[in-house]
Amino acid sequence: MPKIIECVPNFSEGRDKEKIERIVAPFKNNSAFKMISYEPDADYNRTVVTLIGEAQSIISALYQFIQVAINEIDMNHQKGEHPRIGAVDVIPFIPIQDVTLDECVEYANIVGENIAKSFAIPVFLYAKAAKKPDRVSLPTIRKGEFEGMIDKIKEPEWYPDFGVAKTHPTFGSVAVGARDFLVAYNIDLPTDNEKQTTQIAKAIRQSSGGFQYIQAGPAYLEAQKHMQVTMNILDYVKNPIYRIFEVVRFEARRYQWDVKSAEIVGLVPKMALLDSIKYYRQVEDLPFDKAMDLDKITAFAIHYLKLRDFSKEKIIEAWI
Repeated sequence: MPKIIECVPNFSEGRDKEKIERIVAPFKNNSAFKMISYEPDADYNRTVVTLIGEAQSIISALYQFIQVAINEIDMNHQKGEHPRIGAVDVIPFIPIQDVTLDECVEYANIVGENIAKSFAIPVFLYAKAAKKPDRVSLPTIRKGEFEGMIDKIKEPEWYPDFGVAKTHPTFGSVAVGARDFLVAYNIDLPTDNEKQTTQIAKAIRQSSGGFQYIQAGPAYLEAQKHMQVTMNILDYVKNPIYRIFEVVRFEARRYQWDVKSAEIVGLVPKMALLDSIKYYRQVEDLPFDKAMDLDKITAFAIHYLKLRDFSKEKIIEAWI
């Protein structure tokens, strides 16, 4: 079987459609990998790109992508709801088929070193590629964001893993890492109250005493006029989607709210959805068929988890 990785670069532009098209152009029309999606969000002012395929071809395209981002994005004028440290904020490598996590760590090191040398951009290694314990967590690296990193990077404990201790004047810096598959999952709430949404996020995130493997926080979506609990589920087996969804729904009731909808950004493994579908079918005392096809999984996931903008193309098994 061919070696397949996933790479999910996030860049700090989600509003200018023409600019977004120019930035993702290096990922288009490549026979060795597929750009599954690129999902801009105007409120976050951020676009999440999902690539899947052969590693070396993805890596080659990443360098072209970085150069375009340098040309197109000036972080001195960029604002949005999502924390960020650079024009390209993060580049994770994820093993999918016949590739080990250690190999993805090697890819992160190669890419990080080349970005620093070729573009004078400081690089921080994170997650499984981290060389220091306080750099495993991406939110820790992002603390202070682009603006704060200008001074933060000069502190000895925050010298970059590659490059000099000085941010690129318009690009900033970038985090490059290797990790297991995570589910980027957001839950929409019918409110503009950030304080109460923060309390709900605290109830589920690990750093506030909630669930292990959950990173979560509040975000206001101006276009949709509501708050969102935005999160990463770092281990969807130990903390399945339905459990997080139900706790958020439970906590929202204290404010007389119900969950409006939810979304998955990027890809999701079939098993992550089947676990939740199985739970809800058991609640309803209805049969569950673990061999159901992707169309049926999609329909059930939309129904039970209130997923919006979801299709079977967001299930990773549709592509391998």
